Amino acid sequence: MSVLLSPFNNNKIDFMPWISETSPQIDRPRMEQLLEQAVQEALHRVCPSPTRVLLLPPDITRMHSGSGWITEWFYHRFADQADVHVIPTLGQHEPHTREQNRAMFGAIPNERIHAHDWRGGVTYVGEIPAEYVRETTGGAADWAFPIWLNSMLMSESWDLIINIGHVVPHEVLGFANHNKNYFIGLGGKDLICASHMAAACCGIENNLGNLLTPVRQCFNKAEDDYLGPLPDFYVQVVLARNAQGQLVHTGVHVGDDLETYLAAARQARQENITVLDKPLQKVVCVMQGDEFFSTWVANKAVYRTRMALADGGELLVLAPGLKRFGEQPEVDALIRKYGYCGTPRVMEQYRVNADMQDLAHAAAHLIHGSSEGRFQITYAPGHVSRQDIEQIGYQYADLNKMLERYAINQLSEGFNTTADGEEFFFIPTPSAGLLATREKLYNRASGFA
Repeated sequence: MSVLLSPFNNNKIDFMPWISETSPQIDRPRMEQLLEQAVQEALHRVCPSPTRVLLLPPDITRMHSGSGWITEWFYHRFADQADVHVIPTLGQHEPHTREQNRAMFGAIPNERIHAHDWRGGVTYVGEIPAEYVRETTGGAADWAFPIWLNSMLMSESWDLIINIGHVVPHEVLGFANHNKNYFIGLGGKDLICASHMAAACCGIENNLGNLLTPVRQCFNKAEDDYLGPLPDFYVQVVLARNAQGQLVHTGVHVGDDLETYLAAARQARQENITVLDKPLQKVVCVMQGDEFFSTWVANKAVYRTRMALADGGELLVLAPGLKRFGEQPEVDALIRKYGYCGTPRVMEQYRVNADMQDLAHAAAHLIHGSSEGRFQITYAPGHVSRQDIEQIGYQYADLNKMLERYAINQLSEGFNTTADGEEFFFIPTPSAGLLATREKLYNRASGFA
């Protein structure tokens, strides 16, 4: 176990985490001790007596990360002395129901949890100039990033803002969390569209597992330029599987600077990326039915395995909760209209069709979710028909038959064999990591930085 505690310092720019702990397993009592240390640091550094506190956790698609109960812990820690509010960093995901809030955040009163409105509930802050975007992306994108952020965040007065999240490989930013909570999770439509399309133009396989992707660097500049006055800090957790195959906390990194993110991302790079010597012919993934309801989020199975799949191989996604494709009706309709048809076709349609240009983030999603014809993607959905799955360019499999063939409760992560001799690689939670061949991980345009 390693622990780092930085000296108390009222200067926000320390260039090191306040707290950084790594361990084979951090149990809940130890986690709560670290959260209390984080509070004490914040009271010294940010505000000694906060009366208004804002908590910014991920949404329900990160429920397995423990971010929900961590948010609940912070809520109760401050509720007796402060007016505490929660905004799940939904981005353009569907707002939580009351039941989902309860499942994610426990006893936090529902009226204290506010849904982010990516269209009507945002305020213009500024922009990242097109010249900077062009330089950072190597010319792949040549447009400005207009910075629209949640109005409650930017317009109301806060004494303390706590960003909570899970650092794990990500298709747009290399690794999730940190200021992604602001610029995607609490971003407006124009910002989400501009950044997602820029990431797609850079290439998803050049983003995954890199510490500083072009879009991440643009967000870092936006944070430096526009969010300096916010009284905030980050609580970043890292998870990995223990010897029993359970996802457990292995890292907690707390602070208010880029080094806090980098410490967490470096640990996640070591623990959450599986490097293979040769590609996989068959991968079977489970996208949990209480977290993943659309291909928009369930396609993490595609993102996190694409660098490991062999040409001509197959990815089978078991998705018992799947009931739609997009997170909003208009995005769902766009996915149904164009399908996951590959980069050349998407870009051809994007150049001439107003609906794609208006929903550029969805056009980027269609690129991310395509195998580019290299391997087969098969979905076994809980609530979507064969016709609908095939309409969007995927293959269909019957969920009950697949669950009978691949008895997920009896499988271990890694290589398995069916009764009739089919070998496959099983991943119970693909959103918690990244698989890649050594060749694809280390021999790519952006390098492995």
